[in-house]
Amino acid sequence: MAERRLLVLFGGQTGTAQDTAERIGREAKRRHFHCRVEALDSYLVVQLIQELLVVFVCATTGQGDPPDNMKNFWRFIFRKNLSPASLCQMDYAVLGLGDSSYPKFNFVAKKLHKRLAPRRGHPASSLGRRPARVGRALITQVCLPSMGSCRDWLQKGRDWLQNVYLTHCRAFARSDAVVDPWLLDLWGRILPLYPLPPGLGIIGPDVLLPSKFTLHFLEEHSSGCDGGQSRQEAARQAPSELHPFAAQVVSNQRVTAESHFQDVRLIEFDVTGSGIEYRAGDVLMIQPRNAPEDVQQFCQLLRLDPERCFVLKPSEPGTPLPAHLPQPCTIQHLVACYLDISCVPRRSFFELLSWFSPNELEREKLQEFSSAQGQEELCSYCSRPRRTTLEVLCDFPHTACAVPVDYLLDIIPRIQPRAFSIASSMLALPNRLQILLAVVHYKTRLSKPRRGLCSTWLASLNPQQGDVRVPLWVKRGGLKFPAEPDTPIIMIGPGTGVAPFRAAIQERVAHGRKGNYLFFGCRQKSKDFYCRAEWQELVKSGHLTLFTAFSRDQEEKIYVQHRIRENKGLVWDLLSRGNAHIYLAGNAKQMPAAVAEALKSMFQLEGDLSPSEAEEYLTALERSHRFQMETWS
Repeated sequence: MAERRLLVLFGGQTGTAQDTAERIGREAKRRHFHCRVEALDSYLVVQLIQELLVVFVCATTGQGDPPDNMKNFWRFIFRKNLSPASLCQMDYAVLGLGDSSYPKFNFVAKKLHKRLAPRRGHPASSLGRRPARVGRALITQVCLPSMGSCRDWLQKGRDWLQNVYLTHCRAFARSDAVVDPWLLDLWGRILPLYPLPPGLGIIGPDVLLPSKFTLHFLEEHSSGCDGGQSRQEAARQAPSELHPFAAQVVSNQRVTAESHFQDVRLIEFDVTGSGIEYRAGDVLMIQPRNAPEDVQQFCQLLRLDPERCFVLKPSEPGTPLPAHLPQPCTIQHLVACYLDISCVPRRSFFELLSWFSPNELEREKLQEFSSAQGQEELCSYCSRPRRTTLEVLCDFPHTACAVPVDYLLDIIPRIQPRAFSIASSMLALPNRLQILLAVVHYKTRLSKPRRGLCSTWLASLNPQQGDVRVPLWVKRGGLKFPAEPDTPIIMIGPGTGVAPFRAAIQERVAHGRKGNYLFFGCRQKSKDFYCRAEWQELVKSGHLTLFTAFSRDQEEKIYVQHRIRENKGLVWDLLSRGNAHIYLAGNAKQMPAAVAEALKSMFQLEGDLSPSEAEEYLTALERSHRFQMETWS
């Protein structure tokens, strides 16, 4: 009988990939597999050649980039010297999850499958293990935006090979609707190859699986349990996700008018002594925390003593402990800094919660929300109004107070770090770092306005009230600016999309470089023209050419794409003669496509190109990194 060992590896930014991977892990345990679920970069990738059965769950970020927690794996798997036979014994499946509003939707999943496929069809005799074994691509799922005739996208062959479901998968409820049939298909392919052990059947859904961890409470309270050792260790390490630097907030300035609907902040941090270095285009990562009033309410609902101190232990040998939790730890720290009680809960949350409900009405509703048939109602209750985990627990009070503490880490995901484009240059502001932050605040049908966890927390910090610190680190960004001093750059950055370009301009001005062209757009000149005085001073000194589009200052709306069309002669001349680079940053919804159309129109009118030639020209600019984008939804 084949060895029944399954590895589930995930890569993602928002937690959806991890949630899906954890679900696969739970289903594997019901089928008596020895299963591990790990982030791709937490796994020792050189051991992949020894794995027999692997499921990859991965998302795509930016412009076809792998998520942060799979970048090391990505570099390994695409090494030029990776032998074609290196993974030939491995059976694998790939599940891609993504947002179809991005231009390179599910690029990572497609590319991963394409890379793995040629490495699965050769004898594995060189590995010295199971020489007759040939690996199989059991199933590849790529969530695509619409129905179509793409079933030939994957190579054909044996009946156990790939299948593609073409489904739009933007909301979590809809992604679950995709994953349900995919999992049925997956297990239908795996079990004939890895049969259940003799005498054992699939553990039914009426049996509760053990929690991943148990909390062993200590006698002492929080006085001896504050994670001080972890903070001392972090101070000796280069700032990273595991060891963030506690940076002091120096200033927190609102840069929009008080009467403007949008609160946008320019926040400055002191990173002296951190060893942090950054360049234009890099990204600041911040680890947010829950509001004190929410922490207090959560503890009261679940009848938890926030001062109690515990040590976390795995329920199964070999299960790694959460790297971001100190040992020992307090309930206060667990809830404030780790559990994402402000996120919109996923289907798995309701499924697990239903096990603990002593109230029949609450239990029936939770079971309905966790069923395949109840996903539209769950979407209406949770996803559309953006109801938080804490609010759901308030709606199910009998269940909330009955949740065993050992299951908290199974039910509620970890707070994910947030990314912000750095809006300053170290050359202009040594030992300082600035971000341009739009405070997330909007209304749904719920009476209480929705607020972004991180942006609301950062906006509330007042450096005048004492030593205010934020855990942060820096990662390399996707935008790369030219090293050649004479290369002009054309920057298109409406709204907070201007942040990385402010850093680039400061950096280039510090080097004495001109040839900086900025297309900036906002609603009104008097209300949300960020850094207006700074831009005007740079224009006056000859370091910046500025084009502005104030969409609401006249009857007909004007956007950055209109300014590009108006200045098509200059832009074409910079591109065709000056070898200029174009950069675009901002909201992914409609602006990038509108700007791309404006550019292609310019190529046709000024460059005398046909529509197809204009499309090819834009593609060529992108391939040569002369056209780069950083967008978000």
